[in-house]
Amino acid sequence: MRQSKIHFLFIALIAFYLNIGHTIVSAQGLPVPDGLVVPAGDALPGVTAKAAVVMDAATGRILYARNMDDRHYPASTTKIMTLIIALEHGSLDDIVTVSDNAGHTEGSTIWLEPGEKMRFLDLLYGMMLVSGNDATVAVAEHVAGSVDAFAGMMTDKAHALGAVNTSFVNSSGLPDEHHFTTAHDMALIAAYGYKNPMFEQIVSTREMQIPWINHPEGRGLRNENRMLWLYDGANGVKTGYTDAAGRCLVTAAKRDGIQLISVVLDSTYMWNDSIAMLDYGFQQVRPVQLVSKDRVVKTIEVASGKQKKLRLKTAEEIRVPIAYGDDVSEFSQVIDAPERVSAAVHKGDIIGRLLIKYEGREVASTNLVAMDSVEKKSFFALLDQAITYLFAYVF
Repeated sequence: MRQSKIHFLFIALIAFYLNIGHTIVSAQGLPVPDGLVVPAGDALPGVTAKAAVVMDAATGRILYARNMDDRHYPASTTKIMTLIIALEHGSLDDIVTVSDNAGHTEGSTIWLEPGEKMRFLDLLYGMMLVSGNDATVAVAEHVAGSVDAFAGMMTDKAHALGAVNTSFVNSSGLPDEHHFTTAHDMALIAAYGYKNPMFEQIVSTREMQIPWINHPEGRGLRNENRMLWLYDGANGVKTGYTDAAGRCLVTAAKRDGIQLISVVLDSTYMWNDSIAMLDYGFQQVRPVQLVSKDRVVKTIEVASGKQKKLRLKTAEEIRVPIAYGDDVSEFSQVIDAPERVSAAVHKGDIIGRLLIKYEGREVASTNLVAMDSVEKKSFFALLDQAITYLFAYVF
């Protein structure tokens, strides 16, 4: 108990120093916010969010939930999906010309000027670190021609990921009665984002400089997601606030190979809530090595090789998150490799993959590589082999 109080006091001091915007206080003994109903049996009654979830990103296993399927306005956490669509449909080195529409977008901004030219990647950093609504409009228009068309792509992608209770009508998260999501849907969307290394690189960046028209020194961006400073292992993802949505925060943290996603929507103390939820989540799972590095998993034939057989081994180890009380039987292994290859083969060549599946979905994988080199037989050796075959089976 004493250690817990010291932990939250330490966080409060850091928060004050960083000028977070509202005081971090102990999650124990907080007054219940007006209108908040804590469900009976809630594992974290001190959480002040109206909707919340903690999810293991790899398996989709829910570790904590409160009203996770209730619809809420997502505010700027919307930009998580904006980033996903931008990365999948845009080119990072494209030069984008800022339109009048983008340059006059309301709300938070990175002060884009109509006619200004910006690299596409810099716009992505601007919208994710300091929540530039103008940057999201410039990105949307560049990718899809209009914000409406881009928002349609966002909604379609959300539904394809299983986030079927989500509807996007803009790229920024500005309030609209037709623009909504759920805590669970936002967790699904964020977890998908982490499959793309560039997504993680952007959302985990604390500070950077990007070019600025008429300012050769550039403009400094400092990530508004203070969890990157407050929480050990935090590697994203996005804050959000409007009067209609309240305080929203999607946080990601990775420890011992376990990637967790936490979501709080309409929260009074979103930093406290997220810290408590992630702490709880990491207490529910443990990493287990399912596959070791350099493990031989398959032997295949080699056509025209000096050796007839070739062993395939794993390139990396695979660790999976196991809930306490469960075991590795929840996970299955699938070898995706040919039965036969042609020489020559070089040691380390990638021949296939070992897939780990959970409830039928791929959650991890590693390459299968050649354990040895196999040289191709010489022309005369192949000719001799052919003659031997001819006499043995024809004459």
